Amino acid sequence: MGAILVVDDEKAIRDLLSMVLTSAGHRVLTAGNGAEAVAVYRSYPDQIDLVVTDLDMPTMDGAQEILRIRMTNPDARFICMTGGSADPCPAGVTLLKKPFAMDQLLAHVQELLRPLPRRGGKSARVA
Repeated sequence: MGAILVVDDEKAIRDLLSMVLTSAGHRVLTAGNGAEAVAVYRSYPDQIDLVVTDLDMPTMDGAQEILRIRMTNPDARFICMTGGSADPCPAGVTLLKKPFAMDQLLAHVQELLRPLPRRGGKSARVA
């Protein structure tokens, strides 16, 4: 299972998502806004497999957070959550409209954490 960074300014939502993801076998880190999320991600760039973030937050919104995390890792994977934010979800990011079912979240998490297929059907070897 993967390590997931959960970002939301509402503690109750962070706690609920953390509980659900932990119960599904994932390791979870949390942040209360985009600025905290960028700092956490930059502290563990090779360990975080997925970021689940709210779009509408104080200090730094989810869209800015995603742009800054992508400066650290252009291949970072994200799920955006919104309850109707006017801010658009950045290109190439899965969007979940609040309220959503936890099984819907887990299905997206499972899909995004699936290993990418190898090119040419051959396994990579390190010499």
